[in-house]
Amino acid sequence: MLRAAAAVRTQARVLGRRNASTNVAVQNIETRWKTLSTAEQNTIAKQLEEAQKGDWKALSLEEKKAAYYIAFGPHGPREPLTKPGHTAKLLGGIAGVLGVSGALFYAIRVGGQETPHTINKEWEEATNEYLKSQNSNPISGISSEGYKGTGYVVSK
Repeated sequence: MLRAAAAVRTQARVLGRRNASTNVAVQNIETRWKTLSTAEQNTIAKQLEEAQKGDWKALSLEEKKAAYYIAFGPHGPREPLTKPGHTAKLLGGIAGVLGVSGALFYAIRVGGQETPHTINKEWEEATNEYLKSQNSNPISGISSEGYKGTGYVVSK
């Protein structure tokens, strides 16, 4: 019984010393993490890993925050690809491209000709007559018996 009590006191002293030494290293880890060298980052991560093997109630709030940040924080491969303000630049670029394409479309339409000379009713009727004389599509089309469609006449 005395040995168990002594072991608990010794473990409490070790935990107290460990918490005191790592607490300094983990304060404001979120802001300092990027400035630390890889060796320092690995050392802190290993210290926290060892501290987590013990009782979690013995960990300080700073150690818990640091452990969470190291495991799940936005650093390394989890660092966001976009920075603040990226959405506004993206929407501005999209609006610019749409504006330029609309202006180009309008300029082409204004500078273009009127409808081609082949898009009028007379030309389409002449096309129908030519196709009938050539016996084009004799099974179900314009040259078939009893055909009642308009053929190629689409203009009004």
